[in-house]
Amino acid sequence: PRYSFMGDTVNTASRMESTTLESSIQVSDATYQLLTLETRKRFEPRYVDVKGKGLMKTYIHLYNMKVI
Repeated sequence: PRYSFMGDTVNTASRMESTTLESSIQVSDATYQLLTLETRKRFEPRYVDVKGKGLMKTYIHLYNMKVI
């Protein structure tokens, strides 16, 4: 391949994908800030350990969370 798309953004997205809860959507703090400006959707804060960055604040979207 001529290009490699590996970098900080790709690594962060990979860590977020591997640490999210099943059947849920996890977004970064920046995405959360943009979404809450436009909508009143419900999110729950969460902290994810990202290799090389430490703890990163993320949010889980609560639209499809099952209540047991």
